[in-house]
Amino acid sequence: MNAVEMKNVRFAYVKDTWVLRGVNFTAEYGKITLLSGMSGDGKSTLLSIICGIIPNMTPGTLEGETVVAGNDVRGMKASEISRTVGCVLQNAELQIVQNIVEDEVAFGCENLAMPQEMIEKRVKAACAMMEIDPSLKTRTLSGGQKQRLITAATLAMGQKIIILDEPLANLDKEGTHTLMTALRRLTARGYCVIVSEHRLDMVLPFVDDVWNISEGVVRKVEDKQAYLRSQAEIIRDICSPPQEKIPLLTLTGITKSFGKREILRGVDLTVYKGERLLILGQNGCGKTTLMRIIARLERQDGGKIEQFIDKKPGSRRASRRWFREVGVVYQNPNYQLFMPTVRKEIEFGAESKEYADEIIDMFDLHSLETRHPQSLSEGQKRRVSIAAVVASRPKILLLDEPTVGQDYAGLQRLVDVLGKIHMRDNNTMITVTHDLRPAQALCDRAVLIEGGKAAKEGDKNLVQTYFTK
Repeated sequence: MNAVEMKNVRFAYVKDTWVLRGVNFTAEYGKITLLSGMSGDGKSTLLSIICGIIPNMTPGTLEGETVVAGNDVRGMKASEISRTVGCVLQNAELQIVQNIVEDEVAFGCENLAMPQEMIEKRVKAACAMMEIDPSLKTRTLSGGQKQRLITAATLAMGQKIIILDEPLANLDKEGTHTLMTALRRLTARGYCVIVSEHRLDMVLPFVDDVWNISEGVVRKVEDKQAYLRSQAEIIRDICSPPQEKIPLLTLTGITKSFGKREILRGVDLTVYKGERLLILGQNGCGKTTLMRIIARLERQDGGKIEQFIDKKPGSRRASRRWFREVGVVYQNPNYQLFMPTVRKEIEFGAESKEYADEIIDMFDLHSLETRHPQSLSEGQKRRVSIAAVVASRPKILLLDEPTVGQDYAGLQRLVDVLGKIHMRDNNTMITVTHDLRPAQALCDRAVLIEGGKAAKEGDKNLVQTYFTK
């Protein structure tokens, strides 16, 4: 039985500029349905129509018929649709409103006026399902933990139609398996689950139906494995490791706690000039915290960092030059994008307009350069935020989950561009990623953070072992 049915649906944010061009799409109860396609092709737009965000909160021109749980959604308020449809958006942080995990998971249930005993039971079950501690403070969670939190909050409300937009974005392989197994159990109980996701290798084993969206048109995919092969070419690595190991940073005994939670417990690590260092580890192990400490955006509680950029003998402080020569790409691009257009965003840190033009060309942003950065899809925002930081030509480039929201073609372009810039500028790259697809192509050396320490160190083989064990 169809839970969702769309007939000849068209939508335009701006008059006569159609993002969806006559969509015919169905999703059934008892199945996980995957919606895939390139960044910016309309996946999030389609899902926003189903859950009532469009046109109730995001205006535009909507045509055609959308039937959800037997009801035509035209004229229905988003609050009415939300009683039937649960939605996990791309950016988990935007959905978090409470300070404690338990309160966040309970929040939606309270808005649905559930009895207190039922709320307590559902909060406990949802937290267990997503393997998240209900007593934690939401602001201390990692990106992947926040993703699991919002998923738990959605599942607790018990809607029979669940929509997840890029749910694996910041999840490690254990978190991915936990989520997809939980969704599989829900479909066995008659739920309809719709997932939009780029990491096809991780999600395809769990899904029943696959749809592809391209240029505003949706088509059903009959051969899942052939589709995966067509979308999963090997990500090339065009770089070679540096010939010499010249220390750039030395970290000794780095510790960091948030309240009573001890995150880093004595990290010893040397970063070498001109290398590409990949940091691996589970959600919440301290990867982002370690990167922020390296960038001097966070103070460690204990230990010391020796850095060799414009450093005077005997000085322990980073100079002003340090902060000019370190570029950081955050997990959440919304924290970095502040200019009125993509072009101005790139030009802001670029040494010249000519170099900004070069970066726009390298990152293939010509079609977006007059757009407001916050109007873009999450994948496009990610590309723009990387381009804007790279435009300042940092000597040290720190990338926190840089490939989120990227389709396979966009991923290869991004890795190639980062590789070309790395070879030209001889910069030092430090990357955190949970994405197997580009991991080896962004790595000369890998370090695994486990138990609050740098537990293992190796080359590309460590990356392969970590993702496939």
